[in-house]
Amino acid sequence: MAWDFETEPEFQSKLDWMDEFVREEVEPLDLAFGGSAAPYDRRNPLYKKITNPLKDEVRKRELWACHLGPDLGGKGFGQVKLALMNEILGRSAWAPNIFGCQAPDSGNAEILAAYGTEAQKQKFLQPLLDGELVSCYSMTEPHAGSDPKEFRCRAWKDGDEWVIQGEKYFSSHADIADFLITMVVTDPEVPVYQGTSMFLIEKGTPGVEIKRLSGLAGEPLGTGHHAYIHYNDVRLPDENLLGGPGQAFAIAQKRLGGGRIHHAMRTIAQCRKALDMLCERALSRVTQGEVLAKKQMVQEYIADSFIQLEQFRLLVLYTAWHIDQGHRDKARTFISAVKVQAAEVLHDIVRRALHVHGALGCSNEMPLVKLWAGVPLMGVMDGPTEVHKVTVAKQVLKEHQPSDGLWPSEFLPDKLATARAKYAEHLEHDVGNL
Repeated sequence: MAWDFETEPEFQSKLDWMDEFVREEVEPLDLAFGGSAAPYDRRNPLYKKITNPLKDEVRKRELWACHLGPDLGGKGFGQVKLALMNEILGRSAWAPNIFGCQAPDSGNAEILAAYGTEAQKQKFLQPLLDGELVSCYSMTEPHAGSDPKEFRCRAWKDGDEWVIQGEKYFSSHADIADFLITMVVTDPEVPVYQGTSMFLIEKGTPGVEIKRLSGLAGEPLGTGHHAYIHYNDVRLPDENLLGGPGQAFAIAQKRLGGGRIHHAMRTIAQCRKALDMLCERALSRVTQGEVLAKKQMVQEYIADSFIQLEQFRLLVLYTAWHIDQGHRDKARTFISAVKVQAAEVLHDIVRRALHVHGALGCSNEMPLVKLWAGVPLMGVMDGPTEVHKVTVAKQVLKEHQPSDGLWPSEFLPDKLATARAKYAEHLEHDVGNL
């Protein structure tokens, strides 16, 4: 029986190097460039100058794009190793770019590798893998939310071309992307999961109209890189259809599943950062004649945060293990579970850390408010919390059967009667000597 909570020494040494490298070389970029789009915008002339030496160092350590197989220049690490890596990378907005695993580029690369033509791979895939291009994944619609049955963006065949008409919302990085991958309904007569297809759209294609750009909380109106797009009679050749007609959700589910657990992995890093700040504050701040760490309410904050974080981390690693083992149904349930818990644990730990820091925690001199702003984001992206809870409940219910009658199988009066009948002859005697 194999049951281990240790990391192989060779891989642990890589994690130790990553920890120091991210702290000393990568996290300072977040401070220097603030909330700019520099980590994502390859058009920025400073980008290569800043990142190329760092990327070269990552490649020397054989840690570049480790989620990809060797045929695509990665190491093909399983999800457990990726989880341990992402616990470190999640501390910095720049780190995924420096290590070649930035979403949505990482998932889009997998789609292109599996379904792109040779010409598309040559033009887009290799530069994307090298970190030279930016891509966009255009799926969400303004009126659909989490319900794909409400998708209205359509595509139909006109001769040798496909024509796309409709709108997409929160298409991140569409304004700076070299290409977009979009999902549209191509057959409205069948269920949406069988009638939706995926297309590659090159930058500059006529008809791709960005109506406006949205930002996240704290960004001024009119700024940001989350596009509201009108696909206005966009014409594409047949080879821009990825996979085949009706295959979009089958392709997307594989892509989104990996993205969801990687978000959870990186949330561990953010939670740990908040817990570290909570502990440092508790040991430093003196009030009413003693440090906060001696206050039982603060001790409760610290204990609850530690317990939640460790439970969450173990659940994420267990989910990663299920994926590595090929337990498809189990993995689906656990991916939804960690997606739900990511927002909840981040909310609880950051709230406690922010509260103990008082006014300082609410200021722009600490990262806590920015971490706090990530809570609602974690709760809605890649499917809202409620949808994932339904997924978990349905999967758990599959493992159970309804009882034969009105009462559940653990109804104690029934079990008591059965137990007494089984040991009737013994119950006739005094059981006090047992």
